[in-house]
Amino acid sequence: MIIENLPVLPPELRPLVPLEGGRFATSDLNDLYRRVIHRNNRLKRLIELRAPGIIVKNEKRMLQESVDALFDNGRRGRPMVGSNKRPLKSISDMLKGKQGRFRQNLLGKRVDYSGRTVIVVGPELKLHQCGLPKKMALELFKPFIFHKLIDYQEIHTIKNAKKVLEENPPEVWAILEEVVREHPVLLNRAPTLHRLGIQAFEPILIEGKAIQLHPLVCTAFNADFDGDQMAVHVP
Repeated sequence: MIIENLPVLPPELRPLVPLEGGRFATSDLNDLYRRVIHRNNRLKRLIELRAPGIIVKNEKRMLQESVDALFDNGRRGRPMVGSNKRPLKSISDMLKGKQGRFRQNLLGKRVDYSGRTVIVVGPELKLHQCGLPKKMALELFKPFIFHKLIDYQEIHTIKNAKKVLEENPPEVWAILEEVVREHPVLLNRAPTLHRLGIQAFEPILIEGKAIQLHPLVCTAFNADFDGDQMAVHVP
């Protein structure tokens, strides 16, 4: 494959950020593109001047190296470095890995009525139960709580139900207890490599901010209690 026209990424993907004191922080891609343009112009000038073949050949090699560095810096040996002696991040570096464009920005999205927090051991739970923090449950089950408030009390609009929920009266917690008995939740630990990576549990309301899990169900999730996080979804 021979590239005759090198595509240039939009400025939004290689920003120029102004700093204090009139200085600028620039994306590494700008430096790599600048090197390609500089060497390409120098090669054109040498050809116009009818430079010796060995010089033109060497300049072509340097142009090829700068194009290679733009796509995948360091693949052909020593990587190109910036003014601070740090290897410049190429296009492939922006795409690959956990912080890359695909995994960081494109393969995930925010989901309504879901939460994520650390898991801790709950040995007193049954295998089909999980401990769900009260404040998290209050947010997850809001639509169901609104429905119960409208059914049980002299409340006729969602706006009034929201106002009652913000005041946090004792009956809200009683309604929440009733709601969680009727609705199981889904727990998921990433990466979800097989079907047991997502399982349904009966939620038990607990204090604190961490999800409690029985230690014997951790194997299927490949989870442990050293800081692992799990997501909870209301189906």
